[in-house]
Amino acid sequence: MRRLREAAHLSQSAVAARLGCTQTQISRLEMATRTPSRADAEKLDQIFNLADRQHFVGLHRRIMARPGGPKWFMGWVEEIEPNALALHSWDPLLIPGLLQTEAYARRIFSLEPRITVAEVDERVQARLRRQQILDQRHPPSLLVLMDTGVLRRPVGGPEVMREQLDHLLDAVRRPSVSLQLVAPECLPGMLGAFMIAKLPNGDPDIVHVDSSADGRVSSERDTVTSIWNRYEAIRLWAYPEHASLRMIEEVKKEWT
Repeated sequence: MRRLREAAHLSQSAVAARLGCTQTQISRLEMATRTPSRADAEKLDQIFNLADRQHFVGLHRRIMARPGGPKWFMGWVEEIEPNALALHSWDPLLIPGLLQTEAYARRIFSLEPRITVAEVDERVQARLRRQQILDQRHPPSLLVLMDTGVLRRPVGGPEVMREQLDHLLDAVRRPSVSLQLVAPECLPGMLGAFMIAKLPNGDPDIVHVDSSADGRVSSERDTVTSIWNRYEAIRLWAYPEHASLRMIEEVKKEWT
């Protein structure tokens, strides 16, 4: 949204006046920390001359069509990840979504209560589409810290796990992807998963923090600083990448 606004030579205040809201609300929309209402989406399409394409209406429809899914996360996937210079993640429980295989992701989604087969299929396809940012001409750097226990956590059985670990080994051959395993004794990592996005043009870093039932996106300075401090504390417990890859190879042999 910010790119569209700047291309139209409009200030946040100008868009806010046309939308009938505050500048702060426009800022939250651009940071993907607020979901537009259907009425707001229609107005935004009119403001940016996108009514024929229904750009914002389509985005609103995709968000609202995900019952039980993390609606807060759609803005992150749509606006932040594709434009980031670098993504730093910490994953203590599961393979990060950007590096999951289809079978691994399908098993995770299928465990959600009351989810239908169609909803599982939609979420799996959305996850695979999300991963396409790694195939961009100029992909963001992806720097993953991951607990060693993830390699042995059974998700979908031995065949799924072998395929997933092979996929990890293939992924780190990309110049833009780095992965380091973290020792299980790392106490700073016990507070949960998160990702930090470094953005271009001097824009402030943005974080998303996971929880068991929900998540949140924030660009607040104190929150971002706290997450960066936690990331650096976790990194102190990380094995070098060459040792991490050797560990993945060894654990893959256990999944027979």
